This record gives sequence, structure tokens and C-alpha cells, in this order.
Amino acid sequence: MRSCRDISTLVSQGLDKKLSLRERFTIWLHVMMCTRCRNFQKQTQFIRKAARHYIDDL
Repeated sequence: MRSCRDISTLVSQGLDKKLSLRERFTIWLHVMMCTRCRNFQKQTQFIRKAARHYIDDL
């Protein structure tokens, strides 16, 4: 299993580019077992969504 550092890097990269099926599966598998990485993923998705809404409102 990959480290939390590797997973957080993949989650961040996934915001900027489309990840491979293997990378997405790796994240999914890790996040199912790791609360910290699950929270990180949720937080990054929330920030991304909030930023989009902010830009749309300008």
C-alpha cells in the first residue's frame, strides 16, 4: 500500500489532470482505510468547488 504522502500527492494531481484508472483505484483503496486521507480528499474537493463558485460569481 502506498503512503499517505503519495496519496495526498495523487489527490492533488487529480485536481489538475485526469488520473489513470490505476491511480484512481489506488486512491480509492487507500481512502477506504485511512481517515486522514479521506478527510484530505474531501477538503480538497470542497475547496475546489468553493473556488469554482467564487469565480462564477465574479
